Amino acid sequence: MLRVFPVFLFSLAAFGQFTPLTRTPGLSDPYKPMDGKGRLIWFTSSTVGATSLLAAGPFSAGWGTLRNAPPEYGPQWEGFGKRYGMRLTGVATSNAMEAGIGAFIGEDPRYFRHGGGFKDRTKHIIFSSFTARNREGKTVPAYARYAAVTGSNFLSNTWRVESETSVGDALSRTAFGFLGRMSGNAFLEFWPDVHRIVFKKKP
Repeated sequence: MLRVFPVFLFSLAAFGQFTPLTRTPGLSDPYKPMDGKGRLIWFTSSTVGATSLLAAGPFSAGWGTLRNAPPEYGPQWEGFGKRYGMRLTGVATSNAMEAGIGAFIGEDPRYFRHGGGFKDRTKHIIFSSFTARNREGKTVPAYARYAAVTGSNFLSNTWRVESETSVGDALSRTAFGFLGRMSGNAFLEFWPDVHRIVFKKKP
């Protein structure tokens, strides 16, 4: 179990999209198609939001530095910086591809909160990691996300160090990418409730 926990946390860091610039929409809200401004906001929040830069990024780079993986970067602060930058390039590439392809085919990358019981919300979190809404607001397979997460991880092989450029490495990062999306969805689903409880104003 202790060996699996760091893997889960790394997946949490993979997308770093936990600080939206606008309120996370809910399933019960009237659906409004995403415009160009909305996509830019989503891309910015997902890529360089506070949680991505100050939490997910440092954790991902720190975990890699602790393990000295990849070894070409070394276990020192310089290696930490290289890993931090590499993660950011991967996240930026994936998010840009998802936003761009999504705009072309009318796919909405946002997460929509369920707000029901815990079991139903958990199912929704997992389901939403692989689906998206189209221009009409209907749930469809997230083709832009499939292409972006997979494509960006194989594309990044062209600028990564040799020890992490195999097909297996790219597929592993792709799996972490979708696991990271699930973790991000879970945060967006439950954080408003946690925030309301923890920071409840006193009368």
